[in-house]
Amino acid sequence: MSDTEFPGTERADLDADGAGRTRLFGGEPKTIQLSLDAGESIPAHTHPGRDIVFYLRSGAVDLTLGDETLSLSPGEVVRFDGDQDISPAATADSEALLVLAESSE
Repeated sequence: MSDTEFPGTERADLDADGAGRTRLFGGEPKTIQLSLDAGESIPAHTHPGRDIVFYLRSGAVDLTLGDETLSLSPGEVVRFDGDQDISPAATADSEALLVLAESSE
């Protein structure tokens, strides 16, 4: 089957060699593939007005949300408010998928 059989359908390859942050689709919700090397982190930042889903595909990430740090293993999914400080830090080479949706509140 091709995408032309399903109008309005977009397809992305999560196994493509991506480094850093790659936006998978245009428009909403924002969908990001995140690749971090062991020891690499992203400084604390916010995504105001967004609800975020963070799915760790592989590796290990310490995800700091405000004053709390969650140690994530492959297959774990976290949903959180983007108004708080967010900082992922890879403790192993890691791949994650993030969906940033406009908050309904």
